[in-house]
Amino acid sequence: MNLIETEDRDGAIWLYLNRPARHNALVQPLLDEMLAAIEKAEARKPTAIVLSARGRSFSTGGDVGGFLENATSEDQLLSYADKLVGSLHDVLMALLTFPAPVLAAVNGPVTGGSTGFLLAADMVAMADHAFVQPYYSEVGFGPDGGWTALLPEKIGTSKTLEVQYLNTRIKAANARDLGLVTELCPASELDIIIDSWVSEISKRFSQTHSATRQNIWDAARRNLVQQRLDQEKSKFLELIARPETFAGMTTFTKQSA
Repeated sequence: MNLIETEDRDGAIWLYLNRPARHNALVQPLLDEMLAAIEKAEARKPTAIVLSARGRSFSTGGDVGGFLENATSEDQLLSYADKLVGSLHDVLMALLTFPAPVLAAVNGPVTGGSTGFLLAADMVAMADHAFVQPYYSEVGFGPDGGWTALLPEKIGTSKTLEVQYLNTRIKAANARDLGLVTELCPASELDIIIDSWVSEISKRFSQTHSATRQNIWDAARRNLVQQRLDQEKSKFLELIARPETFAGMTTFTKQSA
């Protein structure tokens, strides 16, 4: 089974996270497939790229069970986390530098590092029952996926700190008010909204869209985001091998079972 499904629709390329039985939690093969799919999509010069997901959840971030399975030794756990978080950040940078508009259709909850997919998108349609939540302080992880590298620019430093400290669940309506989401709708209407955006985008000059993205995500800004993502990964690795984090992961998986 492909962990990323690709669909070419009316000039836009849709990428679907396809691990629904595990709420599309991130594992290394999924991120590898996603990065390859983004690179392949770029070569096809689409009107836009659309991020979506199969099942009830958009994505619950890094698969905590996967971390535990690789915790037989500290070296193995650090190696696994280093590669996984690094790959997630590579995907985010590939999205930020994509030459066409990046859209997201959020069909359900999105937590942890998968929130980075929303932060890297230009326009986000979200199902009105969905939410965003960090969960890092519940497990003991350091935030990754742009929670400190990208989110403060979206909602401000103080709000970012509040959400992290309190593990705040940002419901869909609040996410729109904060500027994380462009439009809300029932989950059944997500495709309609995205298709309407793609239709409008396709009526205009693609080189203008590309120039706009290149101007916004210029070299100086990309380098700063990369530095901040590297810092996120460094802190993630620093915290994940601590005994209290292992205990937090164990408790979290039991509560989620």
